[in-house]
Amino acid sequence: MRPALVLCLLLTMMTPTTIARNASNPHPPATASTPVPPPPAWLPALDARYDAELRAAGLDNRVFTAEHWWTVATPLLERARGFHVEDIGRSVENRPLRHVRWGEGTTQVLLWSQMHGDESTATMVLADLFRFLGEHPDDPQVKALHANTTLHVLPILNPDGAARFQRRNVQGIDINRDARMLATPEARTLKALYDRVKPMYGFNLHDQRVGYRAGDSDRGTAIALLSPPYNHAADVNEVRTRAIEVTGVIRTALEPYLAGHIARWDETFDPRAFGDLTTQWGASTVLIEAGGIEGDVQKQRLRKLYFLGLVAALDSIATGSHAGVSPALYRELPENGDVWPDLLVRNGTLSVPGRPPTKADLLVNFRNPLAETEGAIAGVGDLGNMKARRRIDAQGLFIVPLPGHAGERTVIEANDDSDNDEPPSPLPLTPGASARFALSRDPQGRDVVWTLDGSVDPATPSPPAR
Repeated sequence: MRPALVLCLLLTMMTPTTIARNASNPHPPATASTPVPPPPAWLPALDARYDAELRAAGLDNRVFTAEHWWTVATPLLERARGFHVEDIGRSVENRPLRHVRWGEGTTQVLLWSQMHGDESTATMVLADLFRFLGEHPDDPQVKALHANTTLHVLPILNPDGAARFQRRNVQGIDINRDARMLATPEARTLKALYDRVKPMYGFNLHDQRVGYRAGDSDRGTAIALLSPPYNHAADVNEVRTRAIEVTGVIRTALEPYLAGHIARWDETFDPRAFGDLTTQWGASTVLIEAGGIEGDVQKQRLRKLYFLGLVAALDSIATGSHAGVSPALYRELPENGDVWPDLLVRNGTLSVPGRPPTKADLLVNFRNPLAETEGAIAGVGDLGNMKARRRIDAQGLFIVPLPGHAGERTVIEANDDSDNDEPPSPLPLTPGASARFALSRDPQGRDVVWTLDGSVDPATPSPPAR
């Protein structure tokens, strides 16, 4: 058949919908067919050494203040070990913002963490990285990094938010949406450091909501990656090519541990976001997001894997080994999919004093989803088609509010920049109210089989089997 005729037939088969979809998505999802290479040969040994030799002590709980973190990190940052620490700014509440410099190489690398105050995994990882660099100068990876790169680190960019374990700074501003306006002192400090060091590479270190799924699967996203775009077309230039290669290195390092649980963010350009603008300004920027691993309540297992992925990325920059890594390792990752809520209580009967009994399901989201603490009602009604990270069957049971109910604001989780959260509710068992109820065999709540008093009791995470 003649090539011209084949082309005509193909064009005829493409519906307007197909053409429009392809035009609006310059990078359609690739088929997952590229084999993932084995991780670096040195990585298993680094993994084996982590707990005894590399993990910084004193960070067992992922909720901590900047003051506590600096108490842990400062002894690791001795000048004799090659570290230089300086105050370069102040937060709104006058907490210090510090720049840690290490290495003597010509390739400048800028890393910043916790610009969202409730996203602390990478800040724990940075303490581990400082211990690795300072206590193991003869390690081949440390030698290569020291000789070929200079690392510039700004840990806990949002110390006021960290003090409250909240996303935004004390002014209520999302620092990661302040790269253009630079209204906050924290954003101005990061931009000034960027202008000063003119990095070739950047690492924007975050956490994301635990409920994200990898693509359309039921698998939770443990690590999400992104080479942020520098324009609305999500074009790929030399700067982004390097970043995409580095994300492929991270995937390669973590695939043996997290296969099926690594995703990537969509490439929608945001002219207010730091990662997008640092890419636009010329730094090959990589976004790393820590999601969650079920049962890893304080994200300590994920902390180790994040550390391994970050070291692999830095090593590939120091050695140049990321050059030529297939972009398919990045492109073929599933995008972050739906966000599954935390807890769905199915088939119960609401029993609220002064109201008639009502058959309804109840949806709960927690401020800390892995620990299931500080829950708030997120939905009421027929929720049978809704997916959730955990389900409880309350068939034959009454859902009875606990005495002393107080309405509270539905929490905004890590990496949820939506402003559509529910307002405070003065009524029990309604969206926006505190999740305080009992599952009872009787409507008065005298024969209780399970209680949720805001937070799940680890001793009785679910009702007993019936």
